[in-house]
Amino acid sequence: MPKLAITGKGGVGKTTLASVLARLYAAEGRTVLAIDADPDANLGAALGIPAEELSRVTPIAQLEELIHERTGSKPGTIGGFFKINPKVDDIPERFSVNRDGVKLLVMGTVKKGGSGCICPESALLKSLLTHLLLRREEVVILDMEAGIEHLGRATASAVEAFIAVVEPGMRSLDTAHAVRKLAEDIGIKKCYVVGNKITEDADRSFITDNLPDFQVLGFISQNPKIIEADRKGVSVYDIDTKVVSEVKLIKEQLETISR
Repeated sequence: MPKLAITGKGGVGKTTLASVLARLYAAEGRTVLAIDADPDANLGAALGIPAEELSRVTPIAQLEELIHERTGSKPGTIGGFFKINPKVDDIPERFSVNRDGVKLLVMGTVKKGGSGCICPESALLKSLLTHLLLRREEVVILDMEAGIEHLGRATASAVEAFIAVVEPGMRSLDTAHAVRKLAEDIGIKKCYVVGNKITEDADRSFITDNLPDFQVLGFISQNPKIIEADRKGVSVYDIDTKVVSEVKLIKEQLETISR
């Protein structure tokens, strides 16, 4: 089962790609787990989960009683003694939300310290992601910011592909280079690019010409239906066949090169 990490700078459309990919795999009858690991969590909305239902979802990093129970230490503390490999195997079923064959799990972020924070929240999140990537037999779509906060060498081998979503602009392309460097630092070798917000052939050429050493999986057009879906609180998968077709081609290209 593929394990995909999708990343990019804010606003490039990575969540759109993650949500449509999740729905496409679910439509094939696969068990799909979509993980929202972006501080600006909106994967649930992109999957079309109603706002009322999402309001009842608490990110794992904010479940203080659970963190205390599993690690033996209170959230917000740094250092000290706590379990670095807490029990996590029951968390996906207990705290996920199901929609159209996709299970959504919202990770949340550690508020104190950096990516190397030695704290109970960090220990729980990293153990959970290790479990999801290494020990569960299902498709995993990880929607994350332009970084690798939740990933480490222990989980790198399980990530089939790191996909950086970019738009036709130099700052976005710079992010792709930074993402690949971070991925390579923990042993992830397969780092691909998807171009989004494409309006003309010149946009495609801009991306391919300026990222000659990246493999581009495909492109997603600038599409008002994506904005419409966001306003209506539905998934673009359900209201626009064009974006679904474009992401399907991206999925097929990834499957072709992964064989």
